[in-house]
Amino acid sequence: MPYDIDPRLLRAFTAVADELHFTRAAARLYVAQQALSRDIRRLERELGATLFVRSTRQVALTADGERLLPYARRVLTAQDELAAAFRPVPERPLLVDVGVPIGTAHGVLEAARGRVPDSCELVARFHSGLTGAAAEVAAGQLDVSFGRIAALPAGMRAGLDHQPVRLEPMAVLLRDDHPLAARPAVPLAELAGETLYAAAGNPQTAEWTDLAERLFAGRGIAMAEPFPEIEGSQEFVRVVRKRGWSVLASVEFIEVPGMVLRPIVDPVPLSPISMVWRRGLRHPGLEALRAAARELGERHAWSALPGSAWWLPEADARVMGVGG
Repeated sequence: MPYDIDPRLLRAFTAVADELHFTRAAARLYVAQQALSRDIRRLERELGATLFVRSTRQVALTADGERLLPYARRVLTAQDELAAAFRPVPERPLLVDVGVPIGTAHGVLEAARGRVPDSCELVARFHSGLTGAAAEVAAGQLDVSFGRIAALPAGMRAGLDHQPVRLEPMAVLLRDDHPLAARPAVPLAELAGETLYAAAGNPQTAEWTDLAERLFAGRGIAMAEPFPEIEGSQEFVRVVRKRGWSVLASVEFIEVPGMVLRPIVDPVPLSPISMVWRRGLRHPGLEALRAAARELGERHAWSALPGSAWWLPEADARVMGVGG
């Protein structure tokens, strides 16, 4: 009596027993009919029994075939259960808030996707603002976000981990007929007397508004009046164009028709971007994001300070590991 029957032979047998037709059984198993017939003959030799009666018109089980069928099904079920028990559990999707589909966070996400297998899914979310995202990260509703962590309340920061990613130079978005639009770069002092939109009135992006307030203080730059949260890049473009705002932005920003983006200089104000996640989170996607951020940072010198004068609040400098 054989003790080591190949389960593949039993699968061939049950397929023919189900279909009672060799051509259909072969198609079901994605094998050639000749290969299927060869497997059935081998199984019959190993068992010392004839399993099917074949004629030009039909295929039928013999008495031995009828007797084998329930055993074969139990063996194959057990094998499937064994394989399932030791099959790696697929990782759940990692939810990553990148704000908009452009810029630092989005670049890190795209690079990280190239580092993980197809089974590891990194799902983008587009909800701008670390203040709002951090609460969702802490609550487990979101996994990773990007932004200025130094502005978060100390109690919230205690439950988060972070990795400095970039000191991103800031810019100003101007109407293309604005007097400063012809400049290749705009000295910060030239913005005195201007009113800039910096998301005042949007509680989700309070960290950005706070950074703007610190930058504007004592420089004669006014903050545009509070405005409700603007969701989505299309709506942002519509509102900005309708209201004629100049906008405090970063050097990587969405295109707004009829407006131009100009870097700010003398000094160069820096927007500190960290990657932020819930403390204790373990996921291969997170490791891929961290590695991608390090690689891009080294390649593009994201942590390098401008050669000329620069500006960064002291608390942010400590978090980002910036001296001087």
